[in-house]
This record gives sequence, structure tokens and C-alpha cells, in this order.
Amino acid sequence: MQYGICVFRSRTETLLFSNFLRNNGIATAIVNTPKEAGQACGISVKFNLSSLEIVRSMLALRRYPSFAGMYKITSMGMRTSCERI
Repeated sequence: MQYGICVFRSRTETLLFSNFLRNNGIATAIVNTPKEAGQACGISVKFNLSSLEIVRSMLALRRYPSFAGMYKITSMGMRTSCERI
């Protein structure tokens, strides 16, 4: 299973961005941030990788000072990998 996450250092901005995406028709979920994604607020916005370019453009529309990066998460059984995208 593969999906993308947007990592923020602020819980408020994480929730604001998730709501912004949802209000614009992008399915999201709030998930725990993997430790491989670095220091963050502990939660991230999960999205389908097929929406990657839309998510990137939506991220550019507003200023999110606490944005820490975007990652592709790959889960295979008990193994999870995290790659910055």
C-alpha cells in the first residue's frame, strides 16, 4: 500500500490543510506521523498519491509556515518505508 502524507510542525495547520483539501474534493485522513518523517506535531494529512499534483498546487495557494515536507509512505506487511517527495 502506498500513500502520501503532508507533515506540519503545527497541529492547527495540519487540521486546516486537511479541511482545505476536503472542502475542495480531495479525500484525506489524519494519521500519526511516522518517525522517519522527522520532528513534527505528531499528526499528518494522508492523501492518495493519484492526487499528488493537486495537493502540491493546493499547498502553494496558502501560506503554511509550519509545513515540514511531503512523503510517500510504502507499507508491506510489518515494513514501512518513508521517502521524501
